[in-house]
Amino acid sequence: MYKKIDCQDIAYFKSFIDSDRIFCGEDINEEYSKDELGTVTCPPEVVIKVINRDEIAAVMKYANKNVIPVTIRGSGTGLVGACVPVQKGIILDVTKMNKILELDEENMVLVVEPGVLLMDIYEFVEARGYFYAPDPGEKSATIGGNISTNAGGMRAVKYGVTRDWVRAIEVVLPNGEVTEFGRRVVKDTTGYSLKNLIIGSEGTLAVVTKAYLKLIPLPTKTISLLVPFENLKKGIENVPHILQSKSDPTAVEFFGRETIGFSEMFLGRKFPDSENSAYILLTFDGANEQEIESKYKRAADLCLNELGALDALIVDTTERKDEVWKARGSFLEAIKASTTEMDECDVVVPRAKVSEYINFTYELANKYNVRIPSFGHAGDGNLHIYICKDDMAEEEWPTLLANVFDEMYKKAKEVGGLVSGEHGIGYAKKKYLADILGPTQVELMKGIKNVFDPNNILNPNKIIN
Repeated sequence: MYKKIDCQDIAYFKSFIDSDRIFCGEDINEEYSKDELGTVTCPPEVVIKVINRDEIAAVMKYANKNVIPVTIRGSGTGLVGACVPVQKGIILDVTKMNKILELDEENMVLVVEPGVLLMDIYEFVEARGYFYAPDPGEKSATIGGNISTNAGGMRAVKYGVTRDWVRAIEVVLPNGEVTEFGRRVVKDTTGYSLKNLIIGSEGTLAVVTKAYLKLIPLPTKTISLLVPFENLKKGIENVPHILQSKSDPTAVEFFGRETIGFSEMFLGRKFPDSENSAYILLTFDGANEQEIESKYKRAADLCLNELGALDALIVDTTERKDEVWKARGSFLEAIKASTTEMDECDVVVPRAKVSEYINFTYELANKYNVRIPSFGHAGDGNLHIYICKDDMAEEEWPTLLANVFDEMYKKAKEVGGLVSGEHGIGYAKKKYLADILGPTQVELMKGIKNVFDPNNILNPNKIIN
């Protein structure tokens, strides 16, 4: 159904885009055929490194008229194949659209292009006394990718996810038309929330070309508590009590000694405390020393006196913070480095069901004789679970993976969870989204896709089609 790109198409693109930003055939870097995890692969026919909205609009108008598939790509740090061009066609690389356009201090809004890196946003706003809260693990991701997946991260338990921090977005629709959803306003009940339809749509409805991000004053103080427990079950089961204690944590993470071991090997540095079986990592922020001290002391006293914690280690020095958070930030790469191949499960479950779900993964590991390490956001129920191939025979791996995933997502549905907390659906998890949401919701989503993109050219074969 799609047109194969030919010399005439390339000549058209070169009529308004510099030829040194257009790549075809063997000139295309292999990285464009996959994302960070690499479980879904397919090369594009052409890669165009766009530098502004008008170029995107012109390409989309032409692609829509000629029914050529287009996939948008930023840093390619996704894990479900969302930026992989499974129908070939065009990749629009937006990484050159990396300008911070405006800091509107009166409205506390930052205006950025989609290729700005998350780490650059932090550096820019924090130097000026402001705070952008979403905190996904991959700081080299682009903000456009974060918006497309509604990325979450460790601070979601207190501050919410990317959707909660986007005031407005400028987009190019599949037909090349430019429009803006939302405004620089705090409240909005003006019709359907089309802005929030785009956020989390994984590049299937429109191309984000500009984002207006909400800012707040930068918390002046942060501190963390590393709380060891005798086992992960006991630690995770106590998280709801911590959240009910009015200690107001910014982040509540869980991980076990096995995961710390992978990190130590990967980073070549020791974790501050690796003698215990399981850990809950709590972070607190506040406007002053007195406020933050009351928060972490309340949590520490609760953990030690009522919840059975083995200790409560204050992470307050620069060196200790660096050790703990570099280790936490390395977990995905460390697990990946420990095996020959892996795939990931990014379920989200009710917080009260986290312990039950993690115990279920241990049962699966024993049942299938496969290694399934995990870590995640205990404060919001988002779990990162990895199935490791190790030395398994190549012919056995696909069947085992399918069986384990089937059981994992069935269990997620059973406990009232969903397929993804922050990594999205992309190409790899489409089947499981349909299983959990059912035909009515899938058909509604297909209807939305058809309204925005009747020719199905924008990131086709993702999420629901």
